[in-house]
Amino acid sequence: MLPSSVPWWLATTACSPPPRAPLPDRLAFLFLSPCPQRALLAAVDLLFLLAALALSLRARLRLRSSRATHEHHEPLLAKPAPAAAHRRGRRSFRHRLALAASTALAAASLVLLALASLRLSPRDAADAFWRAVQCAFLAAQLLAHLAAAGTVAAEKSVSAASAPRSHPKHLRFFWLATAALTALFSGSAAARYAFGVPILPDDPIAFAGLVLSLPLLYFAVHGSTGLGDDTTAAATEEAEQNGASSSDYATASWLSLATFSWIDPLITKGSTATLSDKDVPPVAPADTAEAAYALFLSNWPASTSSKPGHPVAAALLRSFWPQFLLTAALGVAHLSVMYIGPSLIDRFVQFVRRGGGAAEGLRLVAVLLAGKAAETLASHHYEFQGHKLGMRIRAALLAAVYRKSLRLSTGARRAHGAGTIVNYMEVDAEEVSNVTYQLHNLWLMPLQIAVALALLYTHLGPAVLTAVAAIAVVTVVVAFANRRNLVYQSKFLGKRDERMKAITELLSYMRVIKLQAWEETFGSKVRELREAELGWLAKSMYFMCANTVVLWSGPLVMTVLVFGTCVLTGVQLDAGKVFTATAFFRMLDGPMQSFPEAIAAITQATVSLGRLDRYLLDAELDDATVEHVLDTGIGADRVVLEVHDGMFAWDMRGKKENEMEQEDDEGEEDESIVEETPVLETVLKGINMEVRRGEIAAVVGTVGSGKSSLLSCIMGEMDKVSGKVRVCGSTAYVAQTAWIKNGTIQENILFGQPMDPERYKEVTRSCCLEKDLEMMEFGDQTEIGERGINLSGGQKQRIQLARAVYQKCDIYLLDDVFSAVDAHTGSYIFKECLRGMLKGKTILLVTHQVDFLHNVDTIFVMKDGMIVQSGKYDELLEAGAGFSALVAAHDSSMELVEQGRQVEKTKHSQPAAVIRIPSLHSRSIGKGEKVIVAPEIEAATSKIIQEEERESGQVSWRVYKLYMTQAWGWWGIVGILGLSLVWQASDMASDYWLSYETSGSIPFNPSLFIGVYFAIAGVSMVLQVFKTLLETVLGLQTAKIFFNKMFDSILHAPMSFFDTTPSGRILSRASSDQTTIDDVLAFFVGLTISMYISVFSTIIVTCQVAWPSVIAVIPLLLLNIWYRNRYLATSRELTRLEGVTKAPIIDHFTETVVGATTIRCFNKESEFFQENLDRINSSLRMNFHNYAANEWLGFRLELIGTLVLSITAFLMISLPSNFIKKEFVGMSLSYGLSLNFLVYYAISISCMLENDMVAVERVNQFSTLPSEAAWKKDDHPPPNWPTHGDIDINDLKVRYRPNTPLILKGITVSIRGGEKIGVVGRTGSGKSTLIQAFFRLVEPADGKIIIDGVDLCALGLHDLRSRFGIIPQEPVLFEGTIRSNIDPIGQFSDSEIWQALERCQLKDVVASKPQKLDALVADSGENWSVGQRQLFCLGRVILKQNKVLFMDEATASVDSQTDAAIQKITREQFSSCTIISIAHRIPTVMDCDRVLVLDAGLVKEFDEPTRLIEQPSSLFGAMVQEYADRSSKL
Repeated sequence: MLPSSVPWWLATTACSPPPRAPLPDRLAFLFLSPCPQRALLAAVDLLFLLAALALSLRARLRLRSSRATHEHHEPLLAKPAPAAAHRRGRRSFRHRLALAASTALAAASLVLLALASLRLSPRDAADAFWRAVQCAFLAAQLLAHLAAAGTVAAEKSVSAASAPRSHPKHLRFFWLATAALTALFSGSAAARYAFGVPILPDDPIAFAGLVLSLPLLYFAVHGSTGLGDDTTAAATEEAEQNGASSSDYATASWLSLATFSWIDPLITKGSTATLSDKDVPPVAPADTAEAAYALFLSNWPASTSSKPGHPVAAALLRSFWPQFLLTAALGVAHLSVMYIGPSLIDRFVQFVRRGGGAAEGLRLVAVLLAGKAAETLASHHYEFQGHKLGMRIRAALLAAVYRKSLRLSTGARRAHGAGTIVNYMEVDAEEVSNVTYQLHNLWLMPLQIAVALALLYTHLGPAVLTAVAAIAVVTVVVAFANRRNLVYQSKFLGKRDERMKAITELLSYMRVIKLQAWEETFGSKVRELREAELGWLAKSMYFMCANTVVLWSGPLVMTVLVFGTCVLTGVQLDAGKVFTATAFFRMLDGPMQSFPEAIAAITQATVSLGRLDRYLLDAELDDATVEHVLDTGIGADRVVLEVHDGMFAWDMRGKKENEMEQEDDEGEEDESIVEETPVLETVLKGINMEVRRGEIAAVVGTVGSGKSSLLSCIMGEMDKVSGKVRVCGSTAYVAQTAWIKNGTIQENILFGQPMDPERYKEVTRSCCLEKDLEMMEFGDQTEIGERGINLSGGQKQRIQLARAVYQKCDIYLLDDVFSAVDAHTGSYIFKECLRGMLKGKTILLVTHQVDFLHNVDTIFVMKDGMIVQSGKYDELLEAGAGFSALVAAHDSSMELVEQGRQVEKTKHSQPAAVIRIPSLHSRSIGKGEKVIVAPEIEAATSKIIQEEERESGQVSWRVYKLYMTQAWGWWGIVGILGLSLVWQASDMASDYWLSYETSGSIPFNPSLFIGVYFAIAGVSMVLQVFKTLLETVLGLQTAKIFFNKMFDSILHAPMSFFDTTPSGRILSRASSDQTTIDDVLAFFVGLTISMYISVFSTIIVTCQVAWPSVIAVIPLLLLNIWYRNRYLATSRELTRLEGVTKAPIIDHFTETVVGATTIRCFNKESEFFQENLDRINSSLRMNFHNYAANEWLGFRLELIGTLVLSITAFLMISLPSNFIKKEFVGMSLSYGLSLNFLVYYAISISCMLENDMVAVERVNQFSTLPSEAAWKKDDHPPPNWPTHGDIDINDLKVRYRPNTPLILKGITVSIRGGEKIGVVGRTGSGKSTLIQAFFRLVEPADGKIIIDGVDLCALGLHDLRSRFGIIPQEPVLFEGTIRSNIDPIGQFSDSEIWQALERCQLKDVVASKPQKLDALVADSGENWSVGQRQLFCLGRVILKQNKVLFMDEATASVDSQTDAAIQKITREQFSSCTIISIAHRIPTVMDCDRVLVLDAGLVKEFDEPTRLIEQPSSLFGAMVQEYADRSSKL
């Protein structure tokens, strides 16, 4: 006889229900009674056997036909099987385990069948029937498991190459169904044990069956056999990716899209192997950067007058409104189903308390399951579509910012600065794209609250209205806080821009900064900006803290107010009403917490939109400035280049003066850092010039006379005030400061044109590059570092000349192309290139080389921005005035050369110098150069820029520990963990108190109820304040430490690091990675800890009411962990790939900004823009698939959470009352409703934390860079060292990096104090390397340099470098003022500075400026000519008055007149100094005491100039002869 409380269907062994049983009882009988359960299992067994039989027959037939077909095609020798992969052992173990589990289940079925057959005689007919049924079922089970074991065993019988990588689908379905039905058996068995009516021995066996079937559940879901080698795997995966449409988002089915299954192949691949960028498929065509930008551009306001106040926002809205509407619709759909769960709590509580029919209970569970599943679907598609929209917006903005940089006027580019424009791309575009679905939260949040309050009103009546007051207070507080925060955000972003601009400048000119020992000066500038940035960030984060506390506490305060009002107004509270209310308030947590995030995001996006508006609306180059005419139909002598009455100006605006000093703490308006109105300064006046087709025209003049500006006005780079410019045909431009792309030499020369081998060879020959390419181990495939860092000045100049020549243009604009090359090379290029390959082309040549002027058709002489003379050489010479002064200066410089030649001619009867010229050709570069590599050096590489280092696999726990213990050690972790635990305990205590008081088991005391609840709520709020403050303070301190460590490490890094590391890699770490550490990680660490504590406590509370639900929860939690691990492996690599694909966008952009003039002149904007789009698309691929993987995980985890809740709810209504803790039903469901969101959110936050920890990993990579030698040592040199300037170089050998050949190959030289030494040699002979060795930018590989008895290698670098003076090859000015440029350290008085300016011939120019010494110097010194910049560098060394002075091509960019003046100044100012001067101009070294001739890294000659000229085979003599004769020989 069964106990009355036991449902009849649970314990019966009958195989059919009673005739009149109601439908719910029939359903319960079908799934929960032993006989129908076994029938279901038998049906699965039989289906599997039939499928296995059919597939076996089909395979046999195919094998027979394939044998007949392939007999004739079989190879004589079979191919050897590929070698087993290194992971084979682990994989075959997986296969053996599957086989073992199947065999064990078959064996168990056999044993049970034998026992059932041999049991004692039946008690009655029903018992006999039951046993017969059992035997039949067990026989089917035995056969099915034997077939399964056979199928698994057969998988291994084939070769490794053809072994299947996944189990057959019918086998996986069989395992899945078996595991599910076994779990159902176990649940029924547990219930029968609970009622005390177990069926023996069946029920204990059911539990054993569950244990055996769990491995099969894993294999069914995972699918992998563990067989097949890696090669096969890769090929199969590639085939799947190429052939399977389900892996492609654009072609996926609606079901695949709905469940995010289209990304399964990528996640599978990511979980089994490390992903590379080739594994990630492209985004859909509609989501590419091209499509997004085209849409954005089509909606950009057409004319300036019609542009609204916020054109970027307006254009984005017009472009993407359908996606905005779609996300809004998904948001409403989510809202419409999210309150189904809380509304059912009261119904469940009442059902459990009073009892009810099974139909009603099942209906409640079904509604709960359907509602939560619909909520999961809507919420994840809302997030995914929002992110996809954000991604398209980011692509459009990145493309727009880049495109604008190609069109930006010179003044506007100078005003914004490269660093700030990098921030527009890196930060502002990101902020605007991230705000897309946050916008909807602004209206969804009030709507969610209104719906929640309306539903609560039906349960609690008017008492709910008190919650409105709490919401109003919270909203006002948050609104006020965010208004203040807007100001702080604006200031913070401004300071971050300044810091990035300073770092960009520092990285661009690191060589000069190291040479001058200014690291500490420039480093302190960056640190001050960082301190100011952190100050505004701290204020902003503390306000965010307050917001967080207010919004976390909001629901708690509402609960206290509403329940207090209910008690006062006499509303009867029970568990159903109380926990319905708490569930609603808990659901308000989400919208109320997302509201400050939304406001903060919108705040940041508003600031960013304003900045983007200003940038995208800023002045562009006016295409109408220059009239371009096609070259066709123009006669041979027609004018092709014409300027008529031209007046041109530069836009000189820059940073506002007061912006640097003043910070208005109270000002709420967003101060523009950039002046918006152009400040025009007229530079060229009354320009009239004509150049005919095929002519070579030269432009000459003193430093600062406007020569380079003249070329700029012809290219349309300047603002035209009046006049007319007409250009007929295509133009090529060679800039004075060489611009080289990061890429191979060949790529730089071709510059997007197809390869024509004959022409290419001719171009490299005419530009004198053949010898250089021979010298390089990889020839023209040698990769050039950023800004051409691994090339000499001459090589860079000749490569960019070759680029221009290869383009086949009509007009060539050449800006001082001979300044960086020696005399011989210059002559060769003029003869072979300008008058050879470019014969018949129109050439406008700016030059200081008077020698070439005999051979040009027209000369334009410039002075003070005007063309003062024009005509042929002889005409101008007769006319006198400016031109004759230039020629006179040149002639006087040639006197020494002539004297030297006369000396030689009297001593030698034959013109040996002329004969010696060929020896210069043959000896200038040793042909054996590329074999002079020490044997121990590893093989060199053509790539100077190596692939970016990227970690793989899981983010190491070391990285977490590094971040969390950086500021306070382990105490920080202990503090956050302790506060989180105590806070969670206080939060749960309030709910337990509610549950206890409303259970009905004790008398209800209103005042005690509210008093205790209020006290617990107060403690909870206080703990929340402390917890949030601790996280913020700890986060800020950690961010500060990380930046300081990285910045110090970069400052101390050797020069070789900057040569081989693109600045984009450093900038992306200092910008986006540091921003992640500043803003995000502090909150994510605390949030992850809190969320995991919440998840575990919620599971405990949910399961405590019906403990058998733990049986369902454990496998589902294991599935959770399995999904998380699969996702994390993929997401982690995608995040790293995203970081790696971001940097090239910035590298390419910074490169473009510097070379914008060249790109525009060659009309290559579209090619560069396309390359930018390709790089953006590469980054989008990673970002899109990373986020899709995130939603894939979230969707599955939330569904699992929904299943856990539904199983718990089902057990609540189906288990007998003695199993259920009725007082906790409301609390359990209230917690359970948030479980799916909590589990997803916790795992999602932890995954985001791991992905963001990649930022720590990347920043830490640059925090531990190898350092150059110590800056300062205890053993300082004497204060007045060097006293005499005696230099001894002993066997000096230098190489740039360990894997490169020697550059200097054993130099031994002695120099007396006060000597003037000239260093000459062909381009690439090691002249600049010698100077770098003195400054220890490159440490000697061997040998010593001793100055005044002190070994340079024994000194600290700052002690060494600060005692030398240097005028570097590339004159560098920094953004700031004249004072800050000539005296960056600030150690000299104004009178000393004026004196130095007078000596370097700049006093008049500076004095003419209104601000005098505070006159503006733009970014890179763009508003000063190259010659003037060179003079400023001379002014610096005049101020320092060092005993040893180095001049590296110090007069390369100045005319002969200025050159003579500089030589005079150096003779007077540095009469007692040792001077080592590198020069290409022979006159510059003719008055030196001795000349050092270098060739291929060796000393060839070292003596007085006159003595060297006397020697018959002198290299120097040949150079002098070449220089003197080049005019006549051209």
